[in-house]
Amino acid sequence: MGFLRTAAMAILLLSMTFEGGEAVCNMTQEGFDACKPSVTPPNPPPPSVACCKALANADLPCLCSYKNSPLLPALGIDPGLAMTLPPKCNLKLPANC
Repeated sequence: MGFLRTAAMAILLLSMTFEGGEAVCNMTQEGFDACKPSVTPPNPPPPSVACCKALANADLPCLCSYKNSPLLPALGIDPGLAMTLPPKCNLKLPANC
């Protein structure tokens, strides 16, 4: 039950943040939407130009802090696929990611 409550709270917080027009880790809703196909199993396409542009402007250490969060799977995002996006966009992952 704790996992579900944590996931629900994280989704609510994220949706409220996007509704307010604020970015999460310097990524807007449009940036997340551009990248979502590339982090959704089973056959994700390569990241789009829009996705890579969003990642280039993102706070990658901040995004890395979500890699073990229940938020990602709750949003249909595969954390393993998410970690492959920066290199596919010719961006370097932070050292502790």
